[in-house]
Amino acid sequence: MAEIVFQGPAALTLDGKGRIAFPARHRPLLDAVCGNQLTVTCHPGGNHLLIYPRPTWESLRERLNGLGMEAENWRAHMIGNAMDVEIDASSRLLIAPELREAVGLEIGGKVMLRGVGPHFELWDVPRLAEHSARVAAAGMPEALKGFR
Repeated sequence: MAEIVFQGPAALTLDGKGRIAFPARHRPLLDAVCGNQLTVTCHPGGNHLLIYPRPTWESLRERLNGLGMEAENWRAHMIGNAMDVEIDASSRLLIAPELREAVGLEIGGKVMLRGVGPHFELWDVPRLAEHSARVAAAGMPEALKGFR
């Protein structure tokens, strides 16, 4: 199978039970590659969540476990916060309270789900705006200058 690629944003609201409605455009691929089985964990930077199709997560977890002791804190952060979840019959995904609290997601709050290649990011909208401003202020990396 070719590499799995998700892309694009989806503005969502975290419902009263801490769930998001997963966008319809991603559901067929998620069903095909992982039977709607996902893993959610905290980004090492601590400002958003990462959502992986289960096979992608399992491969990443294996790679993390193979790193040396110098990566122990990062490995513990990512694996120690990982929770296996499933998109339910109503196409919703529950975000555990521990994970919501870790990255500042609030019940009823606006969130942004972004497909970023083989996984998704889930951001609190104001935190994403702050992050985007920092990225823009840092300027374009040399590797991207002249990239078309």
